Amino acid sequence: MVKCKNNWLVAKFKPAWWLKHAHLQTLYPSLLRNTPPPALVRERLSTPDNDFIDIDYCGTGTQPLVILLHGLTGSSQSSYIKGLQRVLWQHGLRSAVLNFRGCSGEYNHLARCYHSGETEDIQFLYQTLRHREPTTPIAVVGFSLGGNVLLKWLGEQGDKVSLFAAVAVAVPLVLSSCASKLDTGFSKLYRTKLLHDLKRYVAEKQQHLAAIGASKEADKIQQLGDLSPINSFWQYDDKVVAPLHGFADAHDYYQRSSSRQFLNKIAIPTLVIQAQDDPFMTADVLPHADELSPSVQLEITQHGGHVGFVAGNNPLKPVYWLEQRILTFLLPALLMEQK
Repeated sequence: MVKCKNNWLVAKFKPAWWLKHAHLQTLYPSLLRNTPPPALVRERLSTPDNDFIDIDYCGTGTQPLVILLHGLTGSSQSSYIKGLQRVLWQHGLRSAVLNFRGCSGEYNHLARCYHSGETEDIQFLYQTLRHREPTTPIAVVGFSLGGNVLLKWLGEQGDKVSLFAAVAVAVPLVLSSCASKLDTGFSKLYRTKLLHDLKRYVAEKQQHLAAIGASKEADKIQQLGDLSPINSFWQYDDKVVAPLHGFADAHDYYQRSSSRQFLNKIAIPTLVIQAQDDPFMTADVLPHADELSPSVQLEITQHGGHVGFVAGNNPLKPVYWLEQRILTFLLPALLMEQK
């Protein structure tokens, strides 16, 4: 690790020689990584607004617990989640994946879903787990959208939460810039796939809500109108996310939900890992050192893509550097907590 200034660092990540390009780093883990699924136990929690969230646990006993937050259209079945859960358990750490609403394989019961600034569900899960296990050391790790949710929540809570550490990876710290980035070059392919999945989900969810008799909730989606012409996140967030979640428009959603403005309020030891070549964002989303609280450590890698960070010299045995780096941050923090 090379220190630049204050808590703004350059991390020495060396990409695999056959995956040096940012898009290869991004696509390889999601398309080609074969991760054996860890043994999971699912719990459904009823939320205060009469909906539900599904939590997938790995590990039993009284060991420290790590809450995991996935990215947009992800779930507990995302390869980066499964890989990290296995590594955490191998090192004596239990984990609990918060499947954001509608991401566990079942549609939730309300028209609302999840978004980059929705922190009510992580707060509810944290409070539930802390009530059950008041003395258990707890940490949280978030990826992409989940990383933005995590950082925003930490900033909102300040010192009101009891965590031994937090890690956020590939975070869209400035949502407006990231939405615009996905309208350029090869990144448009990611945008097209994500929007296709989201629009299909919204259409199927409307049918589900109507089928279970939740006509008022189904009507909220119907009132959004025809989503087929949407071809950018600016349009999707303006027409779908904003009206369903109480924002005036996409600008209002991006301004209120972007996590960069919360970094100076974080009181928990927090590591933020960002790749300079991440195809989901641009360099201008990175905060300056004076925007970080003393508890936040920002590490910048030259390569890594979006939630990629694949290393190693043998194409048959890729090394997932991200899991190693997260562990080397969590374990010392845990030791400090237990002293």
